[in-house]
Parts: sequence; structure tokens; C-alpha cells
Amino acid sequence: MFNKILIANRGEIAMRVIRTCKEMGIKTVAVFSTADQDSLHVKFADEAVCIGPPSSKESYLKIPSIMAAAEITNAEAIHPGYGFLSENAEFSRICSEHDLKFIGPSPDMISKMGDKATAKATMLNSGVPVVPGSEGIVREFKEAKTICDEIGYPVIIKASAGGGGRGMRIVHEESKLKQAFDTCRSEAAGAFDNPDVYIEKFVQDPRHIEIQIVGDQHGNVIHLGERECSLQRRNQKILEEAPSPVMTAELREEMGQAAVKAGEAINYEGAGTIEFLVDKDRNFYFMEMNTRIQVEHPVTEEITWCDLVAEQIRVAAGEKLKKKPLKMRGHAIECRINAESPAKNFRPSAGTITAFHMPGGHSVRVDTHAYAGYRIPPHYDSMIGKLIVSAPTRKEAISRMKRALQEFIIEGVDTTIPYHLQLMDDENFINGNFNTHYLESKFKYKPE
Repeated sequence: MFNKILIANRGEIAMRVIRTCKEMGIKTVAVFSTADQDSLHVKFADEAVCIGPPSSKESYLKIPSIMAAAEITNAEAIHPGYGFLSENAEFSRICSEHDLKFIGPSPDMISKMGDKATAKATMLNSGVPVVPGSEGIVREFKEAKTICDEIGYPVIIKASAGGGGRGMRIVHEESKLKQAFDTCRSEAAGAFDNPDVYIEKFVQDPRHIEIQIVGDQHGNVIHLGERECSLQRRNQKILEEAPSPVMTAELREEMGQAAVKAGEAINYEGAGTIEFLVDKDRNFYFMEMNTRIQVEHPVTEEITWCDLVAEQIRVAAGEKLKKKPLKMRGHAIECRINAESPAKNFRPSAGTITAFHMPGGHSVRVDTHAYAGYRIPPHYDSMIGKLIVSAPTRKEAISRMKRALQEFIIEGVDTTIPYHLQLMDDENFINGNFNTHYLESKFKYKPE
């Protein structure tokens, strides 16, 4: 087992990794930009190294600075968290070349799954269901038109190296295809320095359901059930829960085995997520794989009693997974608490937190790096933290979440707490009647 791990990240996920490392008796090294010098992850790590100015490019994305921090602190491994360099194959390779264990998959695994077109081809070859569409990259409009004529409209064009909704367009008719195709390629080139796109049949009103997997260095891959991630705005998740309210035991087994098959196809090592679209008839299709820990991993932890960060570390240290039947208990919900103003179209609300009171009580968990007096920097993601609750049933979990949200006091900045409170009272949410378009098409937030 490692003696010291450097965490190449910031905020709540850095705090999350530090907590598990402390419980495992592993020393930690925090890295931070000058904008994050007062963040809790800097205060609670055993050591902390400043790696640059506020800009991500000059700090959390600057590989030489992170490697230097690892060298001067004698770290043995690097945990990348999520975002930043967590799915950067080059970073994984450089860590390996410098005898630092990257707590995550190999460069080859990251490359295979990070490029969505390659990932889709890999899944096709492994017999995992995929959405009908192009078999790979589409570079010419003529080819795009032929594919769309074959699979039928509506279609969705996606940036192969993309995410977060950029380089993505839904096309409902042929007359709109040329403009959408050119726009996606242009956006993809600007956002990801890669103009490649691929095309899929657009699945109408789907649910976004993902399966958590873990693989070790000995060829073992297991799954830990599903997470419901359909409640999104602008392709960004707002709330996640486990299990999914539409899941059946049979579908869970089928999707779980498909996810395991996907992991086995690339000899996957570490924690990863296989994301699926599920249509109204419960047909499921592979969408993409995330080769890292997910923001929403706590809901899986709460219903399986499995510390996923600890599993990541154990697997990276060469330990074998303990294969045992999946046991899930109760229901868990996570609300992302962002420094944003729902009344102003979710405009970011950076500034100083003047009051901060976290909810407590039975089965209430808050993952955060914030506190009263903390200044939220404007340079990074707006998430302040995550509120997670669990209960024996979904109905009880919703009631507990509502109570916890009412107890959560954050003053000095606007937050998404009022939005979540209204969602807890929404009849369609309570009944599990929603899809990936629900928040933007039907749910109406009423500013107080």
C-alpha cells in the first residue's frame, strides 16, 4: 500500500480523497493555485504545495508543476479526482514514466474510451448495445447525409472529443443538417482542438442511467448497480439518485452485465462509469464511458456501503477485487449545491460566503470544501458541495432531502438550494416521471 498520495485536484473531491486516505493511514499532499490557498483541502492535507496562479492552465492543468510537487514531497501515487487531468492519457503516461502510480486506468484505456467514436466501435465489437449511427468519425457532409438517410431523423451530431454539450446539435430534418454539421465541427475545433464528430440516431425522451464498475489489475471487473442521472440542464446533471425509479431486477442484471463486458473488453483498471440511454420501452444503448470517479459516486456508496475511493486506491496498489453478490439497501439522493442564481438563468454567483450551516441528522452527508468566510473563486466550477441523503425507501429519501435542504444555510452568494427545494415538491419528480429533457421543457422554477 502507498505511504503518500498527491491529489491533483481541488475543492470537494480533493477533500473527499483526503478523508479516505486518512482512514487508510495514507499521508496526503494537496496542490493548490493562489486562488485556492484558503480552501479546506489545503488545510486538511498533511502537506500542501502551491502550483501556480488562478488560471487552470497555469495550475491544475499544468503537468510539470504537478510532477514537481510530487517529486519534492516524495509522493508515490497521484489521485486525479474528476475533471482537470483525470482523463488525460498523457498525464497517466507521464506518471508511469516517473514511477508514480496514476490512480486510474492506463493511457491506452483512457485513449480508447475518451474518444467517443473509438469507444462506440469498441462496444460494438464487444456486443454491447449502441445507438444506431456512424461507425466512427464523420468528416465529410456527403457521408453525414448518407448516414442520416439510413438511420432516419431526428439525429444528434456530437463532438468526438467533447463533453458538456459543446459541439452537439440535434437535427430534426435534412434541410438543417448542413448548418448543424458545420457548426458542430467548428465548435469542436474551438473547444477541444479537435473538429471530429460522429452521428447517432436521436433517442426521444430518454433516461440517462449509468452503471458503476470497478476493475483490478488481475482481469476482474464488477459492477455496483446503477445511478439515475436524467435530471439535467444544458447537459449538466443537477440531481442524481440510486437506484433508478424505473429499474427492474432483470434490467439491472442485463445492464450490469453489459457494463462488465465493456470493462472486460479493455481490461479496465480502476473505478469507471458506463453511461447508457434508456428509452421508454426500457431498451438501453451505450453512450460513453467515464474513466474516473464521478461527481455522483456518493449515492452508489450510500446504498452499497462501498468506499469507491478506497477501492480505487486498493486496485492501484495491486490488490484483487473481492467478488461477491451485489447488495443494495435503501435509496440515496444527491443534490449538487452550486453557487448559481436559478432566478437569473443560473448565472454563477462568486463571492464570499458570510454564513454557512450544514444540515445533519440520520443518514445526511455533505461533501464540501466551503465554510463561513470562504471566498468562492470565479475561475473554476461553481459547485460548493454535494448534499447526499439515504433512507429505506425513495419516498423517505425525498422527505429527508427536503428537510436537509431546509436546514442548509448559505449566505453571501446565491445557490441552487431553492431550486432543489421546489424540485422535491414536484409531482413528476416524486412519481419518477421524468427524462433528460424534463427540467428544461416542463419543470417550472418559481423565484421566491
